[in-house]
Amino acid sequence: MNIEIKSGRVIDPKNGVDRSTSLYIADGKVAGLDASPAGFVADHTIDATGCVVCPGLIDLGARLNSIEAELAAAVAGGVTSVVVPPDADPPLDEPELADRLVHRGTEIGKARVLPLGALTLGLNGERLAELAGLKKAGCVAFSQANRPVTDTEALLRAMEYAATFGFAIWLQPQDYWLSRNGIAHEGEVSSRLGLAGIPVAAETIAVGTIVQLVRDTGCRVHLTRLSSAAGVALVQRAQNEGLPVTFDVGVHHLLLTENDIGYFNPHARFSPPLRAQSDRKALSEAAAAGLAAICSDHTPVGADDKLLPFGEAKPGATGLEVLLPLTLKWAEETGVSLPDALARITSAPAAVLGLPSGQLGIGAAADICIFDAEATWQLTPEALKSRGKNSPWTGYMMTGRVKSTLVGGRVVFQA
Repeated sequence: MNIEIKSGRVIDPKNGVDRSTSLYIADGKVAGLDASPAGFVADHTIDATGCVVCPGLIDLGARLNSIEAELAAAVAGGVTSVVVPPDADPPLDEPELADRLVHRGTEIGKARVLPLGALTLGLNGERLAELAGLKKAGCVAFSQANRPVTDTEALLRAMEYAATFGFAIWLQPQDYWLSRNGIAHEGEVSSRLGLAGIPVAAETIAVGTIVQLVRDTGCRVHLTRLSSAAGVALVQRAQNEGLPVTFDVGVHHLLLTENDIGYFNPHARFSPPLRAQSDRKALSEAAAAGLAAICSDHTPVGADDKLLPFGEAKPGATGLEVLLPLTLKWAEETGVSLPDALARITSAPAAVLGLPSGQLGIGAAADICIFDAEATWQLTPEALKSRGKNSPWTGYMMTGRVKSTLVGGRVVFQA
């Protein structure tokens, strides 16, 4: 189908485009910008007057507890590709499981599903999974999700193997021994509330170990959900050394701190935990400088699992449908331009993945988000398509609403 998206503000951070114009789509790809290609006749026209037209968002971390509902939530939030951690039930440690997930995502026909294969069998941190087979089945990289590899030698061997074949490993840096009993950031708030703390050292010790193993093996590593200023400093030092280390930040960690726990609000429990204001500031500055990608860290949690005391409630919050408005909120508060903010959730994640997506160049896949940057809506459980209704932002007004989402040139969502 040939589609013309007319009169929108086209923002393509990767290619430096930011102007009001028309975009032309043919055979599922971007066929033209400004002027229609020769012989182009539109089968369908989308009037984007007053809206932003940008590459579809790429989310580097979204759990799909119910794949149909969560992929519907993704496209409702303008997300056209979701990276899925391997800590499903069962874990994605066999090629057949990964292949089934990708196939099911294709059948549903909403957002693209990009699975992370389990680094170790059962995510138990001991024996390597069948990485080559998982790669052939569609896995974009390998991860332990938030499960630890307590045996450093096992991690070294895994990184040596991955480096040999050019595979990337994604790790959440959190020392098991320093974090196993904690439920909140170790600081003034956790002390006042009597909550067991997770010190920043739990992150920095893990980052230090990983960076040294990258130095020894040359393995490409992406650090997920960095949460501290000290962790950011260590990664920046590694990057300045030329080591192949990248990182992302959960969007909630750019806006919230340990103070948002309030009086034991279970919706503000995250893994890693919300940390101090100085940590939030450092994460924000890193994202503003283009050093970090932003992800939703979408974790749908059942209502009953959040109606528990803070220490017993499951960590995480819904994120797919608020990734865009929360990123816009962060950009407004920090003075980051709209193109730069969109880069953190489009071209930056694509660069981490090593994929040609996240852009609107001629010939690129027509994965597109059309949104009204000024439209407001209230975040309520009823407003969400995700089965996870849990959010610290429930009841708040969000600014930025998706009007249409296209994947491969097909309209998969329309408000």
